[in-house]
Amino acid sequence: MTTPLTPPGDHTPAYAATDLTTCDTEPIHVPGAIQPHGVLLALTEDAAEVVMASVNAAAMLGIAADDVVGRPLADVLGPEAAAQVELRVVEGFPVEPLLVRLDEVAAGELAGRECDLRVHRSGSRVVVEIEAVEHARATPMTYQSARSAMSRLGASTTVTDLTEQIAREVRSLTGFDRVMVYRFDDEWNGEVVAEERRPDLNPFLGLHYPASDIPAQARRLYTVNWLRLIADISYVPVPLTPILDPGTGTPLDLSHSSLRSVSPMHVEYLSHMGVTASMSVSLVVDGELWGLVACHHYSGPHRPPLDARSAAEFLAHVASPMIADRERADDREAALATQSLLAEITARVSASPEAPLDAMLADPALLALMNATGLAMNFDGVVRTRGQVPDLASLQRMAAVTDHPDRYAIQTSHLAALDPGFAELAPVASGVLRIGASPERWLMWLRPELERVVDWGGDPTNKQLAAAEGPHVRLSPRRSFEQWRQIVRGHSQVWAPWEVEAADVLGRHINGLLLLRSREQIALAESLQRQVVLDRAPDFDGVELVASYEPASSNQLGGDWWDAFELAPGRLALVIGDVAGHGVSAASAMTQLRTALRAYLFEGHSPGDCLDHLDRLMDGLLDVRVATAVVVVLDVVTGEAEIANAGHPPPLLAAPGSVVEVEGEVRPLLGVGEGRAEPVHLELPRGSTLLLYTDGLIERRGSDMAERTGRLHAITSATTADEPLEALLARVLAMQGDTEADDTTVLAVRRT
Repeated sequence: MTTPLTPPGDHTPAYAATDLTTCDTEPIHVPGAIQPHGVLLALTEDAAEVVMASVNAAAMLGIAADDVVGRPLADVLGPEAAAQVELRVVEGFPVEPLLVRLDEVAAGELAGRECDLRVHRSGSRVVVEIEAVEHARATPMTYQSARSAMSRLGASTTVTDLTEQIAREVRSLTGFDRVMVYRFDDEWNGEVVAEERRPDLNPFLGLHYPASDIPAQARRLYTVNWLRLIADISYVPVPLTPILDPGTGTPLDLSHSSLRSVSPMHVEYLSHMGVTASMSVSLVVDGELWGLVACHHYSGPHRPPLDARSAAEFLAHVASPMIADRERADDREAALATQSLLAEITARVSASPEAPLDAMLADPALLALMNATGLAMNFDGVVRTRGQVPDLASLQRMAAVTDHPDRYAIQTSHLAALDPGFAELAPVASGVLRIGASPERWLMWLRPELERVVDWGGDPTNKQLAAAEGPHVRLSPRRSFEQWRQIVRGHSQVWAPWEVEAADVLGRHINGLLLLRSREQIALAESLQRQVVLDRAPDFDGVELVASYEPASSNQLGGDWWDAFELAPGRLALVIGDVAGHGVSAASAMTQLRTALRAYLFEGHSPGDCLDHLDRLMDGLLDVRVATAVVVVLDVVTGEAEIANAGHPPPLLAAPGSVVEVEGEVRPLLGVGEGRAEPVHLELPRGSTLLLYTDGLIERRGSDMAERTGRLHAITSATTADEPLEALLARVLAMQGDTEADDTTVLAVRRT
């Protein structure tokens, strides 16, 4: 069946048939047509000859579309305009439009008029789009006006303030009756979070719209082409001729086209809202569509000048990273507060003369750590609780449904989704964060339901109702945009990633303390250490990173550890350390030191200050003898590294054919309560390797340490810039041989 918007003529666009089954797969990037306020020409790869044209070329350029195809571009637009188009191809398709006057050849509506030309590539074709410049051309965004707009955006301290300013700026630039900022949630439902409008219009602020309103393939297109304009909702699409590219036999991809004809489903959707013209600008955060700046007009067609549209798109590009910064700042603040509270709890539990579990359950901050209202702990069949919790049988059922053999930390904010029988417990336990390695030992924090009122822009279930009427019913956009209110129950506040990590760290810390209790707990501690000190290094952009931890052959519990994590995008923290001794006490101390050091780094302290804080913590609170450590903070982009050393073997900086020890003042061992770390600053060139290791690699009973150190230097200097670090690691570890060794840990990093 055809839609009411099918254009006349023989050239039926690709979207001519749209029904319920094709709603989410409509080929909107290849519509085979454009909007009528401009002309589109598809050229050969050298931009010399026209191979496809929109059929309105006759009216706009004074040349019939069939006559345009196959002609040199200079004959169609004139030599001067054609030369500028060819120059754009040579320059790599800059996004700025060309301003030309078509008075040499064109004899149609555009003859003698100033026109904006946009040039971009689509596959092997060069695409030229031509629009007449509006008489009331907006004042171009100068350096000063752009700087002022950026300053106003930058002055916003929250995401809410920023989105409100975006709406004001875009409405001022484009003159639309209503400008909204529309934000997506994790399920791609949208919410209007900011709005600027004519005073006589009803507000849409706070309304939600279901994910089905913007299908997945439309969202993907929004990340490719940030701006889309519909100058007149009642327009009749202008098809291309020929409808298929003669070189490929497929429709021309118009993903980057500003004139691209839009889905008739979307046009109908907007018409039900009384919209006569619309524009949208994407907000993209970390490569993913975060939201849209949606512009609506209600008093007839509206085509803002291209320079105004370009300015709006420029502001969206400026605002997108600002949104990311505001969100990360909020997250970072909350994460730092959680890390700080976690460090306090673990220090108090470690210093308490009580049994670790008793000390942890009695800690006054344990519920506040997770913003929870209740918790329950099962240790070998004995269940203890704090705060508001359901009955024992319900707790055991919760533990059973959240148990996972391969995951230590598990969380849900919608417990009833795992078992509908839990719906009745929602006022007490809608969210569960559980840690534990077995059904007999677990700790669960509980959150109650967080009742939310969601105001929908029309009933979001209408599409499902239409589907239920039968396959013959054409799927239409929702015809009512009255507010429809839904009360969402059974969901708790979502557990933040740093809360899950804090629970994981706390659980593993407590497990470390429990190692002192029995042989069974020793086996648990061995597993703990393997989970904390991973077998493989994580992957980070811009660096190659390898690591290895091998415990002493006579004892599986030791004090060595390494760590690697991001403090911020492009900023890595690398740590290697060694707690004196072996066995339960060394492994437990290692876990405490690793946790505390992570907390200090996340709080923003420098590597040297982190080691000084750790020394005071060990001397004043933790029952730890002594330890050594090296902390490195690396800027992946510049290669700048800040290194602090507390009694540890110096790192090696290796380039092909050379190796040097990173020299600098080494502060005393950790735990002695005196001394101050002096950092070393250096640059890690691309292709060079920074190697950190514990003394177990070079200290061996019956061996000469100087000789082993020389061997390590020779092995490290022999590496090349293109040799995988895994190969270097294997050669370094081969130094151990088969003789009995101490714990050995190696960490190597190379900028790629």
